[in-house]
Amino acid sequence: MHNLETSGHNPRWAELVDLLEGRLDGLAQAFTTRVREIPEYGESQVTVQEIRETAMETFRRLIRGLRHGQADDGRDGLLAFASDLGSKRARAGIPPESLTSAVRLDFSILWAELLEIATLEDAALLTSRVDQVWRVVDEFATRTHTSYLTERTRMAQEESSIQREFIARLFNQSTPSLETSVQVGSALGINPESRFALVAASGEPGARLRAGVSHFGSGQQARHRLFLHESGGNTYVFWPLPAVRTRGRQGAEQQLPAAISDVPCGYVPEVLGLRALPAAARTAESLAALLRPRDPGPLSADAAWARLARQNLQDAGLDLAAEVEEALTECKGGERERLLETVRNFLATGNVTLTAEQLFCHRNTILNRLNRFQELTGIDLAVPAKAARLVVAWA
Repeated sequence: MHNLETSGHNPRWAELVDLLEGRLDGLAQAFTTRVREIPEYGESQVTVQEIRETAMETFRRLIRGLRHGQADDGRDGLLAFASDLGSKRARAGIPPESLTSAVRLDFSILWAELLEIATLEDAALLTSRVDQVWRVVDEFATRTHTSYLTERTRMAQEESSIQREFIARLFNQSTPSLETSVQVGSALGINPESRFALVAASGEPGARLRAGVSHFGSGQQARHRLFLHESGGNTYVFWPLPAVRTRGRQGAEQQLPAAISDVPCGYVPEVLGLRALPAAARTAESLAALLRPRDPGPLSADAAWARLARQNLQDAGLDLAAEVEEALTECKGGERERLLETVRNFLATGNVTLTAEQLFCHRNTILNRLNRFQELTGIDLAVPAKAARLVVAWA
């Protein structure tokens, strides 16, 4: 037999829904009070009046859904309203977890109000209708959340496009103007006078840099905000540095974002202001060209100054290593290898005693070899300028 108590046309259910609709003001007020307790809503640009008006429209449409047994997907229905609400809250900057907390209030408030207006005789009816109430509210919540995420994605893409335009404007000038740096800083949400770090790479390492930036995605909440620029086959990534300076190579390594800390690339660990980034990009590009297969990650000028100097000298037609090799042609037997081993160890330590210990030789033996090397090449390793010449030659 058809049971009118559980039918979609149950008179008592229709009566309860009518009573619920008569309490719209109370429902909206209860929602407004509770949603303002969510910190992000209380501190947002969404006004109390807007929250209350939105709550009134939400409950009006939810109650209509309860009356018909399903959410209305028409142009002016519940789900269309949910889509608009999700977009609005995304544009207002409400965090996703806060939006979820707010939307979840709808069911608890509706159900609490139903329990208040119902009688003991309505217990079986309410039990049979709880799934319907939950389904209507859940459809509303799902559509709101989906619209919110869609709008957030669109906003992120739009923001990313605008940022790329401003970054390109910065890098396309060899010496950007103060006005340009201020505009770029405003677009990126950073202080144009801040200190930055920058890396550059091409080919497969460049692809790894791009992947690292993409992985960081929500960089604004991360320790580093990574900004990307691509030009002429090169990929550049830069980020603001913390206010507290860190000194030395270890400090520079600590400033590297984890996403790119193992990517072979040219690295400029400190750039003073946005206006200096284009020049730093050229430096990083030059350092990237000096990378060797054994380099485990970013290469800075501090670590590669000798390589850079040697490359510049070779570009000028000077080959210091060839001069040293020619001078050592007089060596007989294994003398050449012994001298080179001794000199390399001495250059690494700067200490005769330590060099002797490492090579298991007497101190006087090391001194004799250094003297012999000077005799053959004319390079006195006790003179810093002469030693530096050899360091560059063997870089």
